Order: sequence, then C-alpha cells, then structure tokens
Amino acid sequence: MRIGLGILLGLLTAWPGQALAQSSMPFEVAQVGPRGGPTAAASGEQAKVTQVNNWTVGIAGGFFEGTFIRFAVDLAKALDDGDRLRILPIVSYGGNENVSDLLYMKGIDLTIAYTDTLEFYRKSGQVKNIEQRINYVSELLNGELYIFARPEIKTLKDLEGKKVNLGTKGNSATTTGPIIFDRLGIHPQFQYTNNTIAIEQMKTGDIDALVHSGGKPNEFFRTLRPEPGFHFVPIDYSTKFSDFYVPCPLTHEDYPQLIEAGTRVDTLCMLAVLAVYNFPKQSDRFRRVERFIQSYFDHFDRLMQPSYHPKWKEVNLAAKVPGWNRYFVAEDKLAAMADVTATSKHEDAGLRPADSLPVSKQDASFQKFMEWRQNQQKKN
Repeated sequence: MRIGLGILLGLLTAWPGQALAQSSMPFEVAQVGPRGGPTAAASGEQAKVTQVNNWTVGIAGGFFEGTFIRFAVDLAKALDDGDRLRILPIVSYGGNENVSDLLYMKGIDLTIAYTDTLEFYRKSGQVKNIEQRINYVSELLNGELYIFARPEIKTLKDLEGKKVNLGTKGNSATTTGPIIFDRLGIHPQFQYTNNTIAIEQMKTGDIDALVHSGGKPNEFFRTLRPEPGFHFVPIDYSTKFSDFYVPCPLTHEDYPQLIEAGTRVDTLCMLAVLAVYNFPKQSDRFRRVERFIQSYFDHFDRLMQPSYHPKWKEVNLAAKVPGWNRYFVAEDKLAAMADVTATSKHEDAGLRPADSLPVSKQDASFQKFMEWRQNQQKKN
C-alpha cells in the first residue's frame, strides 16, 4: 500500500498544476491547510506528521511503462523499513525532467537518469555547477535504445524527413534520440506524444517510427501486440557513439513476439545512474539520504532476488561514472566495505590488520563488495 501511495503522490506532484487548474472536473478539490501546519497541530496530529515525514525519501522514476519507475519501486520494496525508512517511488516524466525535478522540486531527494542526459544539462549551460549540485550514488543499469518503425523503413537513413515520435516531452528519448540522429546526419520531423498513442498513429501511417529507451525486458515492448512488418531498426555502433554509449543487442529471447528466433537487432545502450542532490551536512534532507544510502549498500543483496528486475544483477556498485562525482556518503561507505574485506582477509591469514596497507577508495571493486557481503551474511 505504501508503494501505491507513493506512485499516486508522484502523479499528483509531477502533473503540471496549470493543467489541473484549467481542467473541467465535475468535482471540487477540497481546500486544506498545509501538511504539518496549524490544522494538524490543533487536532493533536503534529507528532504523527513528524513521524510520517521524519525518514521519508522521494525517488523520481519515470512513466508506468518505463524501466526507471520499476527500479524506483524495487528500491521501495527492498528497503522499506517502516518508520525507520520509507521510500516513495514517484511517477514522473523521466529523463530530462528527472534531472530538473532533482534540482528544483520539493520532495525529490534522488532520481534515476542517463549520463547523456546529465551531460546534456552540463553542456547546455542552463544549470551552473551541475556536477557539484548533482552527485551519484552508484551506476544502475545499461538501458537499451529502441527505434521501432513501419515496414517500409529499412534503415535509419530511411527516416530522413520522416515523422519520428520521441514520446512525451521530458523523457530520456527526447535527449538521446536527437543526439543519435544528429551524429548520423539524419533529420527526421520529431513528434512528441505518448508512445502508446504513437503506435496507433503508426498503424495509420501518421507516424513512421518511434524512439523509446529502457532496460530490457522493457514493459512497453514486452506487452506490445505485433503488427505485420513493424520492427526494430538496427543502429550500427561506431566511434561517433563511444562517449556515452555501448553496443548491445536485442534478441528473440528479449522480445519473442517482435524478433524472429535466431536473429538479433543491434542497438545502443546508455548508462543510468542513481543520482542524488548534494545536500549539505547537518541539513534535514541530508540525514534522510544518508540513511537511505546506508540501507542501499547494506541490503543490496535483496535486489538480486527473482522478484526484482533482472537488470539489478548487472549493477556494479563500485563502478565509477566518468565526469561525475560520487556522493561522499556513498564513497565513504564503499571505502568502509573495502576496509572490512581487507581486514577479514588478513585476519584469516593470521596477520594483524596493521600489517596491511589500507585499501584505497579509488581501488574499491565490485568483487570486494561481494566478498564483504558474504562475510556479513556469515555473521548473521
């Protein structure tokens, strides 16, 4: 129930206020006082308000059919600890808007974003010192880029001057799609509408292709009914994409209803990170994020279970993200885990901890984390 309420809160928070105000709803919205204000105090509920908000952390995910919201929900399921830690996975526009929400929206403490989106913000110059204001906790997943087209579209070059949908404005594809087409010298007519609607417009020929992003198996394509001739268009990897992207395939095993057995479609993957605002020490939001990060690393093994998204198994907690700073709380936690592992190894060998050199934060590896986790499980 808590997770459902978090998603509902996200919908109410992320939806533009002017749209709500201008809509012709057949009911009136009740006017209430601010949460935790005089009304709550007068009714003796202030203690409850404090209790509910004391350890609550908001994570901006994405749309329902995307991978980001699935990851945010997984974090809530795995790490929720009652009044000690409550995580609200928030439905958002994803991608670009997640970064904006992290910078400016109340209640957003962490978010999920691709590194090319973060770089887009940095290069645009619209946000000063963004690499200091936004840090990362860890990498999360490599999300696939999908270009899905009508039968007459054989290659990406066939989309020159054609109508290509990028999804709702603000999502990740609205950044990645134009970058890819620009680097290939292809100039489509970009459209911006929900891809569920775009599929219907592809059937009538009003749209020629759509761009989507998200880790496989992606819910949008996993549940999509096949249409004759509709297919994924391959993207050939080259040095034009070596800064933010890596080659990756789509296979029949990923989407059996859309890709023939024994075949594959080459595409690109983008690295997504769990990003956090660089809250100053001693601030209220810092202490909440600090507790979340401690729990995230201590209980990461829960996310390996079958009920969670399979992409969690690919996450390397200690991997560095080029060009961006790891939040110092996460950096210190990794260093502490590496130190525990090193101490354990030397104690097993009959050596005093002082006989070994301290493990550098820069040398912490995923293997050390796995060894540390195994030691912790033995103690428990």
